[in-house]
Amino acid sequence: MLRAMSALRIERDGGVLRITIAKPERRNAFDAALIAELAEAFSDVGDARAVVLAGDGPSFCAGADVEWQRASIDLSYEENVEDAMRLYRMLEAVDGCPAPVVARVQGFALGGGSGLVACADAVVAAPDAVFGFTEVRLGIIPAVISPFVLARIGGGAARRYFLTGERFGADVALRIGLVHEVAEDLDAAAERVVRELLAAGPEAARAAKRLIRERPQGEATAHVAAALRTSPEGQEGLRAFLEKRAATLPSGGAWGVYSGEQNAG
Repeated sequence: MLRAMSALRIERDGGVLRITIAKPERRNAFDAALIAELAEAFSDVGDARAVVLAGDGPSFCAGADVEWQRASIDLSYEENVEDAMRLYRMLEAVDGCPAPVVARVQGFALGGGSGLVACADAVVAAPDAVFGFTEVRLGIIPAVISPFVLARIGGGAARRYFLTGERFGADVALRIGLVHEVAEDLDAAAERVVRELLAAGPEAARAAKRLIRERPQGEATAHVAAALRTSPEGQEGLRAFLEKRAATLPSGGAWGVYSGEQNAG
């Protein structure tokens, strides 16, 4: 299934939803239309078991589009707040997507592009990927993306890179935790992560993501565990493990099946 938007290409491949920013001539930079389309796409991913976010061409997302930035100069304070909130709600939709999100990053991922990376659950980057919170170089700051970036890299790394606005490579992004893996074969690395996600129970993967976001404490954790263990998926998964067989989904498919291959782990 292929669904087209003006700035995005959306494809459904079995349990995998692939969302690709399709503005390579603009280095996939943000403008109002792209922000709106990303917010819409991530607000309803249906029953997808994994979402792969990528960018066409040589760059993942080079931050804010120059023409969009030029238009923002004439906005009032109130209009700037509204503009910033549209970006925040888009990032929130990606960050809060119920299905696991895998980002495939190459080339530039600057400013809001780095913020978008921080919203993904698993990030694989090419060795040539370039990151940076470059806003201070323009006399502004990465305020809107900061809740997502700080949750990812912490204040220690941010105290340098937010303040200097310097660009940094994939090796630094890996060290500070913005990305999880640097790979020469980006497609193979991203698909390997997808296979791992498809080897998990669909509801369990989504519940694990909620667990990370909500961080329950004490007795609440016991209730979360009990709810999953007594759920149809939890019961089937535990029985399948004990009986040394593949677990079966209500739809009839088996966990760990991807492109005809059954996960043996």
